[in-house]
Amino acid sequence: MRDLDRLCLAPAFEVAPLLRRRELSSEELVRALLARVERLNPRLFAYLTLLPESALAEARRADAELARGEVRGPLHGIPIGIKDLIDVAGVVTSCGSRILARNEAKQDATVVRRLRDAGCVIAGKLHLTEFAMMGYADGLPMPVNPRCATRSPMGSSSGSGVAVAAGLCFGALGTDTGGSIRGPSAANGVVGLKPTWGRVSRHGVFPLAPSLDHVGPMSRSVADAAAMLDAMAGFDPLDPTSLREPSPNCVAALSAELRGLRVGFDESYVTTNTAPDTARACLEAVAALRALGAEIVPVEVPAVDELIACWATICASEALAAHAEFWPSRSGEYGESFRSILEFAEKIPVAEFARAHALRLEWSGRLRSVFERADVLACPSGPVEALPVELLPRDVRFTENTAPFMRFTAPFDMSGSPTLSLPCGRSQEGWLYSLQLVGRHCEEALLCRTGHAYERATGWHRLHPAG
Repeated sequence: MRDLDRLCLAPAFEVAPLLRRRELSSEELVRALLARVERLNPRLFAYLTLLPESALAEARRADAELARGEVRGPLHGIPIGIKDLIDVAGVVTSCGSRILARNEAKQDATVVRRLRDAGCVIAGKLHLTEFAMMGYADGLPMPVNPRCATRSPMGSSSGSGVAVAAGLCFGALGTDTGGSIRGPSAANGVVGLKPTWGRVSRHGVFPLAPSLDHVGPMSRSVADAAAMLDAMAGFDPLDPTSLREPSPNCVAALSAELRGLRVGFDESYVTTNTAPDTARACLEAVAALRALGAEIVPVEVPAVDELIACWATICASEALAAHAEFWPSRSGEYGESFRSILEFAEKIPVAEFARAHALRLEWSGRLRSVFERADVLACPSGPVEALPVELLPRDVRFTENTAPFMRFTAPFDMSGSPTLSLPCGRSQEGWLYSLQLVGRHCEEALLCRTGHAYERATGWHRLHPAG
């Protein structure tokens, strides 16, 4: 007899064929997942809202369709979680804040509707930092890193990272404005795919900073992330900023070899102000890509220090605009952390915002020259792995000094570049290091091809947390 509890930790791509062959039902899988959430969520705080009745109803519908030979896609019948700033019809979208505690969504966000159309089962809404920035709202517990409770799960998609790592869903939606898919993916030892800006519709997603916000999948394997993105991507008339370019077929690209692939590597960028073990893990991952047939090409990433300061200016200014309905009229209802961001934004001169925007465009242009020499850029997902919890308390205040921690993430939100983060080694203490692959706009399939080949050769993604 299968151990369904342990099966909840398997990649979705390995479980889905069991559903299609009728060796396992989606209802059985969802019941096992719900039991696991009931046991672990009181300790890990990954979910804000669990949807057992609707999830079981969706699972039964998936079973009936699969029994008739109607296969909606590779994730048909697989339960996933949704970050709680993305609308699910009939469910509160709180954004982790008292401000929106009664904000019941009238319809699904486009990404949720598309995942449902692909047969995914919505298990519930996942925890996050308040309005997807840094700290947590008063009265809400912080999610707990399942690999090490004394280490931060990072934000803002903390609940998504914790839930995927702990086997509380098979995949999750995250959002990324300065690193909020990649940071939690790295900290919790899972895969995170940040698509090209505009590749995935933001309709029904509460904005942090619209020109920086990305929506993407978090999962336990590159194949799972590829399948989720294939289901989610594409132009949406409800989001006029979404791209009209053809959607990627990331799953189809997974089987291709890496011979002839040019991987760009900037040793100075990777090692400067980076923890030695983190840099070493990245160097070893690059060596593994070389062994798989890739050519390692030296490149020079444009300097990021001034750009990151500009990220803070743009992000805070756009957040202030997004909260015009609530700020300052309801300022007392915000948590200390998010309030500090809006206060910071109020002091930004218009000329400073204009300068930041101009530098952003210039830096993005310089980055394009890197991809004239390389097909993919390799670097860490962050300068240090598994930050101690005390360095990111629930009420951490925003300052410009926060931004340097984002030197491997925020630049690629500014450029809108697609990125893929995946485990690339394990420390003696038990947490995982994370490799980040960066690509040209709209080349998510190439990132998935590269990451999948690395994943198959190394197997780091199969190291699950205890419990």
